[in-house]
Amino acid sequence: MSKVVSFWLAVGSLLIALILLFSAFSFSAIVVLIFAGLAGFLLQRTLTDDSETTEIAEDPPNAKSATSKEDSFALVRLFDATLSGMREGLLVVDREMRVVASNASARNLFSASHGKLNTQRLTQLTRNPAIYSAFLDALQGSERSGVKVETFGAVRRIFDLRVVPLKSEDDDRPAGAIGVFFDVTRLEKLERVRQEFLSNVSHELRTPLTAIIAFVETLESGVLEENEDSRRFLSIIRRNAARMHSLIDDILELGAIEAGTVQVKPTRVELPALVDDVMASLASMAASRKISLVNLVSRDSFVFADPPRLEQMLTNLIENAIKFNREGGRVTVNFEGEDRCRILVEDTGEGIPSQHLDRLFERFYRVDRARSREMGGTGLGLAIVKHLARAHGGEISVESKLGEGSVFAIDLPRSALASADDVEHARELAG
Repeated sequence: MSKVVSFWLAVGSLLIALILLFSAFSFSAIVVLIFAGLAGFLLQRTLTDDSETTEIAEDPPNAKSATSKEDSFALVRLFDATLSGMREGLLVVDREMRVVASNASARNLFSASHGKLNTQRLTQLTRNPAIYSAFLDALQGSERSGVKVETFGAVRRIFDLRVVPLKSEDDDRPAGAIGVFFDVTRLEKLERVRQEFLSNVSHELRTPLTAIIAFVETLESGVLEENEDSRRFLSIIRRNAARMHSLIDDILELGAIEAGTVQVKPTRVELPALVDDVMASLASMAASRKISLVNLVSRDSFVFADPPRLEQMLTNLIENAIKFNREGGRVTVNFEGEDRCRILVEDTGEGIPSQHLDRLFERFYRVDRARSREMGGTGLGLAIVKHLARAHGGEISVESKLGEGSVFAIDLPRSALASADDVEHARELAG
């Protein structure tokens, strides 16, 4: 077996051992040790002198040696295909910090502008001190794991870097180091969302609780005898209690939808009649702000959706369009039916700044926190609409221009059969 073959087999075996060792799954320590031992054995063959290789090359060719070469070539191709298809970035350096091996993910990580990574020094590829120090420690014999690496290109990405030394039999110093870059961008984002959710829900609950406790204490101090003040305080208590009740209901509703326990049963829904019903239920709210509600959905329009859930989505969107509209403005509901059914809810409000659009459907995300709370919102309505749309196999989007208003669009599958397929696909993705 040639030195090149031995080297790639060693790298591949060590890489598999690393992935098994740091994987979230539970693997036997024996399996990890087997791959690690194989890596050491193959690396030892790589580092042996050239005389043995020369002797093997001078042997007369026969069927056995030809078969051995074919097997070696197949193994090299197998490891090359495995490394090339990995999502994790792999980088191997020698004692001089020069790259001797890498895979496609690593080349993407260090940008295509550098061309091939091999033969380049690590300092030519990156100025990131975390990466350099991790490989430097490995070349000094220390294994490094859990090194956080951030890249700031077109998209910000976060990696968990693990670097281990490649031992040498001829020298106490490592012959090189192998590093694996695990992409944890999505995990970091989910952790940020979780932390923001806990912070926001605590804040949202604390505000009405503080008001309730304060006014109860005021009433207990003797204000009950003053009828006008006591009625006002009790009204404030009732309003804050109702706000807490709505918030808890929305949290439970959103949790059930995300967990997949809310089942949607798409049926044919006559859309104009449903929009009329929603607008009728919100007519008093619209009248209080002199906002006109206009249903432009043609009389023969229909969609395949779960009627109560579609009504819930439209109620949330139209109610928001009323709350955040100009006084005397207008809310329009329209429908487009081509490849997919699209329900449009348009308002004539102030519009939403572009920097907020990407996060608008996150839980508790508010463009104007003070105004949103003043209007009685929980901050979960749009998140619920997003998850209900996806439960139908659809999606929701928004377009907005400052000073002109916003348009929210619910896209749903066109047919009952397509709806069922898309719902099943959405469940598979969620699962």
